[in-house]
Amino acid sequence: MREDDILSGTVLGELGYSLEELAQAAAVGEEWLTLRIREGLVEALPGAALPWRFAVSEVRRVRRMRDIERDFDAAPELAALVADLLEELAALRARLRAAGLA
Repeated sequence: MREDDILSGTVLGELGYSLEELAQAAAVGEEWLTLRIREGLVEALPGAALPWRFAVSEVRRVRRMRDIERDFDAAPELAALVADLLEELAALRARLRAAGLA
């Protein structure tokens, strides 16, 4: 392949996951997931009308929520809050590493 060759294609996950795909990837039931979406604990991609589409990054968040609910018998709202805080902590640690401070 030459430097000036043009590659084209679709980035995997570019269109996001459907409800069914997210539920399968996160190993949760569609009913479990739908309830959390309706409660505002899991968000669809902006501008996504029905059928919902979800960012690929939601898989990790939904798995965390599932695990926190199961392992600690936590309410869904608490599990979502803890998942958010863990994501924020990871982002802050990455920024410290990038700045050479960790």
